[in-house]
This record gives sequence, structure tokens and C-alpha cells, in this order.
Amino acid sequence: MSGALIQGSLCAWIKQPCHRRGQRAVVLSGRVNLDSLRAFVAVAEEGQFRYAADRLRLSQQAVSKRIAALESSLGATLFDRVPTGATLTAAGRTFLPHAHAVLIAARHAVESVQNEVRPLRVDILGSRLLPAVLTLDFHQAHPETPLKTLVLRGLGAALPALLAGEIDATFAYHPEPLPAGLESMVAYLEPHEIIVGAGHPLANRTSVPVDELRRYTFWIPGIIEGSEWGAFYQELTADFGLTIDSTGPNFGFEDLVGTIAESRSLITFWGERTREAGPWPRGLRRLQVVDPTPVYPWSLIWLSSNKHPDLTKLIEHVRRQPQPAGTSELWLPRRLRS
Repeated sequence: MSGALIQGSLCAWIKQPCHRRGQRAVVLSGRVNLDSLRAFVAVAEEGQFRYAADRLRLSQQAVSKRIAALESSLGATLFDRVPTGATLTAAGRTFLPHAHAVLIAARHAVESVQNEVRPLRVDILGSRLLPAVLTLDFHQAHPETPLKTLVLRGLGAALPALLAGEIDATFAYHPEPLPAGLESMVAYLEPHEIIVGAGHPLANRTSVPVDELRRYTFWIPGIIEGSEWGAFYQELTADFGLTIDSTGPNFGFEDLVGTIAESRSLITFWGERTREAGPWPRGLRRLQVVDPTPVYPWSLIWLSSNKHPDLTKLIEHVRRQPQPAGTSELWLPRRLRS
């Protein structure tokens, strides 16, 4: 992206004369600067100020101030504040691709004069989930490779970050075809287990057929509408007639397993390679699900044109991960069934 194109994009939006044949230039300073653009893009992609703050490692108040200053400087409202978070206005939707272009160009400008290879940037979705386990395994196998992990919030944030060059790879289930320019490969088919408390009727079992789970309620807070894991659970419950309760605040793994441990009726799904959260509550049981075993199909996704020297190393490492020997006793989403 050339400087002229970047300048033209902002000039068209801000409606100020640009530096052409003696005209004064628009300068990214003051309230319209890279920090304010990063805040704007983060809120647009995350949909909530607090999630954007987590992503930027700022306070929510700091993000709000940057957005307010940007809106004031532009003379336009970029977000509608709604009970579920923040949605882009028509002006915000117009501004978003230009903001992306400026941030990409700024990053490319910095990287063009840096001699050192930047770290490989990998989105792991969550610190206890399988992507973190695989990435840690990669780091231990290749300690010489500079690596940076990030925690985005699903494909809604990860795909734009891949296309913009903000990350080099992500792990996710993608229920729909990927945008042009992205590639993927199956990283791991992760069997789903269940966890129950000591007082639950299933507590003394080591495995349970999936059909038997119809009589119980799964509690899975944090299923975001439109998310890839939401699509996975929607298809799973439809195929087997399961009941999932996704209501209630999501306070993380510790609260989830603590609630399940004390309940005589609730159960929840648990990935086979999900790392246990802190001290495992006393009496909590993990049971295999069989006949068939539901598996979550994690993929590694990357940008085809990405030339980072260590990306191929990560792809080959993931490619060597052992997979289940056959799929006859596994349940997969329809898109992946052969």
C-alpha cells in the first residue's frame, strides 16, 4: 500500500485537503493517530469495549477515551452503544477499511527497516485450550524460534487479523469456506469428554454413550452467537437431541468446573487435551463419550502469501500430530464427513 493511497483514503474520510501540488497534508497526530486507529479496529472486531481492552492490554476506560477522541476529531459517530456492546455505524463501516489500510502500511514500514526477524505470531484462542497445548509443544521442539502468542476471540477476530498480517496463524474450527487467500489443514481432531460432580448420577462411570446424555443438561456459558464453537454445538445437539444451557455469566474455567463439581444435575463438555484449571475440584470426574465420540475439528489457518521464515516450520510440526486411526466411531460436523 503506497503512501499516496493511504493518504488519499484518510483525506477522503476526514474531508481535508491533501498534500498534492502545494496543498497541505493530513498528518496522523493528536487525536487521529495510530493508537486511536488500533483502538477503533479492536472495538469494531471484538464488538465490546472490554474485549478490545483485553486485546490491547489497556483499561476499558483508556479504550473509551481513545474512541471518543477519535470521534470528536473526525466529527462523526463511529459506534452505536448497545446493551450487547458496540456496533459500527454507517460512518464506522466506511472508515474501517481505511483504518485497516493505515495500520497495515505502518507495520510494513517499520518491518522494512528492521533487520531482525520478528517473532512468529500465533493466535491460541485461550491459554488452556488445545491450540495453546500444540503451540507450547512447538515451542519446546523449536526453542530457537522467536514466538509470540495472542488470544483473540474466535474467527470473527482472527480472520481479519490474518488477512491484515497482524498474526501469522490461528487455530480454529471453520464451519464455512475460508476467504480467498487463506489456507488451512486439520491440526487435531479433539475428542470431547464430559465432566460431572461426585454427586451426579454418572459419577461412578468411566464412559457414557452419547445417546444417554439426552436426559441431562449441559451447562456451557460463553457460547457466542455466530461463533464457530456455537455452530459446532448447534449441529451436535441437533444430531443427538442434547440440551445445552448457555445462559449465565462466563467467569472462566475455574468457575465452570467449580459449579459442575457442586451440581447433582449439570454436566459440561471438556476437550480431551484441555488443560485442567488450577486445583481440580475434589470429586470432579472426567468421562469418555462413546458410540460415537464427538470430536472438535481444530484447523491451523494461515495466509497463503505469508513469507515468515518460521511459518513453514509450524505447519510441518502440526502436520506430524498423531490423529485418530479411523473415523467410524467418531462424530464429525457434516462438512468434514467423507
